[in-house]
Amino acid sequence: MMMRIGRLSREVAFGMLLLMMAGPALADLTLINMTQGVTEMSRQVFDLHMTIFWITVAIGVVVFGAMFYSIFRHRKSRGVKPAKFHHSTAVEIVWTIIPLFILVGMAIPATRVLIDLNDTSDAEMTVKVTGYQWFWGYEYIDENVQFLSRLDAESDRARQLGSGISPASVPYYLENVDNRLVLPVDTRVRFQITAADVIHSWWVPDFGWKLDAIPGFVNEAWTQIDEPGIYRGRCAELCGRDHAFMPIVVEAVEKEEFEAWLIAQRGEAPSEQNAAVENEDDTADAVAAR
Repeated sequence: MMMRIGRLSREVAFGMLLLMMAGPALADLTLINMTQGVTEMSRQVFDLHMTIFWITVAIGVVVFGAMFYSIFRHRKSRGVKPAKFHHSTAVEIVWTIIPLFILVGMAIPATRVLIDLNDTSDAEMTVKVTGYQWFWGYEYIDENVQFLSRLDAESDRARQLGSGISPASVPYYLENVDNRLVLPVDTRVRFQITAADVIHSWWVPDFGWKLDAIPGFVNEAWTQIDEPGIYRGRCAELCGRDHAFMPIVVEAVEKEEFEAWLIAQRGEAPSEQNAAVENEDDTADAVAAR
């Protein structure tokens, strides 16, 4: 009897220790939870995530609660004899129907979010995103503006072996680019995403989605940014040697500032970057023609 009490005390102490360790994280779920983002779509994804999370928590409490109660209530030390039965048709029907209703209840909000995520209609502007090894090309459809976006020079120098530059001394190391994608706030923007060589994936976590860039295909998504700011992302598909060095930086600005930026971009002579984009496209067309 004393041995059982001692063993139970150790188990209780171990459980309390686990709760103490998990306490700070549980007190602030934002430390371990996904980010909510800055767009309506990202908030829908976050709300769906939390809905499914609490459903699974409830399932876990019921299942493990029943299991632990059964283990404790019917333990051998209490002299309980195991029941002898084969199956119950009624129980099998119940534990088939209940999960079915749970899955349907989860599928309905998930389907709504997926439909909204893929509905790119009523877009106010369109941006074509092309993945290259290993940088991004952006083209503002109908605006006559296009450019390449590469890893910024400071990060590129610091990443080289033997450079003597400490990565810690570089602001936003491997997260900065030489040309940001500039977008207006409160504007529904359609993205047409493709690639010129291998599969890439365009991902800005604050937007709530990521989409593969596949050669020969055009995938579409949309966003509407509510708050001005700078939002960072990266290629999320292993695309070769420099996969880790093709970040994404989106700068959201007010509509008036965006219009002024467009005018400034159009007023400049064709840059080397724009020529490089055209050369890349011509090369891709020539390869396809062969």
